[in-house]
Amino acid sequence: MLNLNTRLKQLEESGKKINIGLVGAGQMGRGMTSQMFCMKGIRPAVISDINVDNAKKAYTLAGINPDDIAVAKTPSEAEEAISRGKYVVTDDLEVVTKALPVDVVIDATGVPEVGAQLALESIYNGKHIVMLNVETDVTVGPILKKMADSAGVVYTVSAGDEPGAIKELYDFADGMGFEVVVVGKGKNNPLNLDANPDTVREKAEAQKMNPKMLASFVDGTKTMVEMTAVSNAIGFLPTQRGLIGLKATVKELPKLLSLKEEGGILDRYQVVEYINGIAPGVFVIVRTNLPAIREEMAYLSMGEGPNYVLYRPYHLTSIETPLSAARAYIYHEPTIAPKGAPVSETVTVAKKDLKAGEHLDSIGGYTVYGVIDTFNNAKKQNALPIGLVNKNVVLKKDIKKGETITYDAVELDESSLILQLRRMQDRLIR
Repeated sequence: MLNLNTRLKQLEESGKKINIGLVGAGQMGRGMTSQMFCMKGIRPAVISDINVDNAKKAYTLAGINPDDIAVAKTPSEAEEAISRGKYVVTDDLEVVTKALPVDVVIDATGVPEVGAQLALESIYNGKHIVMLNVETDVTVGPILKKMADSAGVVYTVSAGDEPGAIKELYDFADGMGFEVVVVGKGKNNPLNLDANPDTVREKAEAQKMNPKMLASFVDGTKTMVEMTAVSNAIGFLPTQRGLIGLKATVKELPKLLSLKEEGGILDRYQVVEYINGIAPGVFVIVRTNLPAIREEMAYLSMGEGPNYVLYRPYHLTSIETPLSAARAYIYHEPTIAPKGAPVSETVTVAKKDLKAGEHLDSIGGYTVYGVIDTFNNAKKQNALPIGLVNKNVVLKKDIKKGETITYDAVELDESSLILQLRRMQDRLIR
């Protein structure tokens, strides 16, 4: 992110601002909106939410006078309001993706189906797209990245979320020429595969969170999705199906995350993993056997080696997201995006015993959770990606708790756009 602040200041001084179209005015969207008003060279021009009052609240919490907020039903209404210096709210995604002044669209919905629609329409209309929606990325990110490249726009997952923060550390270490052997994140909550919105509701309400979002953290799905995104961006494999998830301190990581023959827990290097006890940070493990570098690393209090940990003790989620929008607009490059064909998959697992004819729900719900596996293993098992699950997906046979749900076990939602994109991806990107 070096010099990005200078470039944003130069934009501001030239009289230009990057116009942002934000979709999703929940907790993340509200914080992001307020942060953009603290930045130079960037302007949250349009906010869309299924509840327009939420979009208005995002502006008023940032100090915007309600008289300066305009409701738009069409792209042309939004364009006219923006030309008068107004801030636009809407409940229609197309207002965001089609309004001409919008330069970058940000998806803060967390809903895979909405994310697919939003990304596709943004790319079609020549707008950069920032996904604070890793669930969509791990399902159809490779095909969306390919489409964006062809259209001459940027497709990227967000800075601030763990995948983006990990990728920044990875790029830093890799750029210096270190051998990067492990990348990962801390997990905030003890893993509970049975977690659902009811079991976490009290805690969610105390933290002003959506219970489904918190349930997706506690049951591990969010971690699995995030590490799948990292895997697909840099090519590292999961340590094992579902990852290992040991408890450790930062100081213990270089030894712990070494090969078994070196006294660690790993069967191989170039893997992704999560660790309990170091949240909310992210880390990379680097390695060198060169004596001069090891001598200097010891002098710098980085340890004796040959493995060293580079640790970032925070990630600011949506507060950092505008940096990805700025990077896409100014440098025309992503923060983190799929490298090509998928390397890993987050597969669908039954959270409880399920019966034929039963409808599934979604991430953070009552019926399923996600587990990371290699893409090749998932393909061999015919495992259903978690991002294709919604309330219209119906089981064709009984599934036991803990069993992986396969494509042949369900009747899919044929009206789903993300399903159609996934089928296209499976045909075109190998």
